[in-house]
Amino acid sequence: MKHGLSRRQFLKHSATGLAALPLAGGLAARGQAPAPSARLTMGCIGVGGQGTGDMHVFLNDPRVQVVAVCDVDRQRAETAGKAVDAFYAEKNKSGAGGGCQVTQDFREVLARGDIDTVLIATPDHMHALITVWAARAGKDVYCEKPLAYSVAEGRAVAEAVRRCGRVLQTGTQRRSDGRIRHACELVRNGRLGELRRAVVGLPRGFQIQGGKASGNPAPEPVPETLDYDKWLGPAPERPYTPGRCHFNFRWILDYGEGYISDWGAHYLDVAHWGLGMDLTGPSAVTAKAVFPEEGLYDAPTEFDIEYTYANGMTLLCSTNQALGICFEGSEGWIHIEKPGAPHVAASDEALLKSEIGPGGIRLYRSASGQHGNFIDCVLSRQGPAAPAEVGHRSASVCHVGMIAARLGRPLRWDPAAERFVGDPEADRLLCRPMRYPWVI
Repeated sequence: MKHGLSRRQFLKHSATGLAALPLAGGLAARGQAPAPSARLTMGCIGVGGQGTGDMHVFLNDPRVQVVAVCDVDRQRAETAGKAVDAFYAEKNKSGAGGGCQVTQDFREVLARGDIDTVLIATPDHMHALITVWAARAGKDVYCEKPLAYSVAEGRAVAEAVRRCGRVLQTGTQRRSDGRIRHACELVRNGRLGELRRAVVGLPRGFQIQGGKASGNPAPEPVPETLDYDKWLGPAPERPYTPGRCHFNFRWILDYGEGYISDWGAHYLDVAHWGLGMDLTGPSAVTAKAVFPEEGLYDAPTEFDIEYTYANGMTLLCSTNQALGICFEGSEGWIHIEKPGAPHVAASDEALLKSEIGPGGIRLYRSASGQHGNFIDCVLSRQGPAAPAEVGHRSASVCHVGMIAARLGRPLRWDPAAERFVGDPEADRLLCRPMRYPWVI
């Protein structure tokens, strides 16, 4: 595989002001800590709505230089590339840019030896594949949630990151919110008395985007700007229809799990953080769900999933509860993201002003935000706020709940082995066939 620009060519074409500063140039990729004055090079893979937002955050970090953008939709890739060049041209007041590589093939980004880090903000079904290949290519990774499409793929990500000595940050940004961290610390330090359960409320239905993005499965010609085969990646071959791609992929089981993993990866992550379960999982799960019976979208529109943990704690994830995460104890409750109330609310506001003493449990503090914390850790080679194992566990609890919903019966789960207990049928849903050549 050949990339579009060599390091020498990139520096030649970069805006003169930024090119005068040293680039890390693959030092982090080789496991060496760059000098504090060096800027990390980054390739952005997937530059739709979330990816473009993430890209702009990294553009505004002076420790980073974006050198490549990739999207299977050429129009999106070109728009992002122009935005990167314009940003650096304006920053240097030179009116010159042109240093950003634009491609529709993420392999061209991973093949560049001068790229230290990659941002992955593709549809969910591509996360694990690109992350594993990126780790093997020596890149540190910021990957949007959920970390993987399935339990097996999430485990492959965690193992690849560990074996290759990479830094991975999962895009579960609530881990870097000080109010949420403090709320979870209060729960972990027993301020609610005897903890009874946690309740996660998620939206119901679908949030469809795009004028033509309906649930109509009728095939249409593939747009000239879209590399549809690469968009499908490891997923099964399906005829193109506008409602299948871009934002609305998440309502189709070939690519996502609806709100169970779309928002659940955020909210269940916080619930696990507060419960102290973010490196393990439940021991049992029951679920019931409503699945559409016709149309393109087949992810569940309503669901009630109850997880039970080895210590007897229960976690309810439901479309029939108030949006957010609520921890309930014998002496009160704390609700995070409670609708119509402060970002964090409590049965007694004095709870939220409670201080954690020197001997108390303190959770990971990422004062520079989720994106900034990633760059901090790439430079220091320390663990980030949401490392691969945590991101995997937060996604896998969603997948386990989804499997119970699809089978419609109670399941027992072994979080250490990451297998169901005595249930080969359920185990078969822990992974999926991957369409060649898009395999891990």
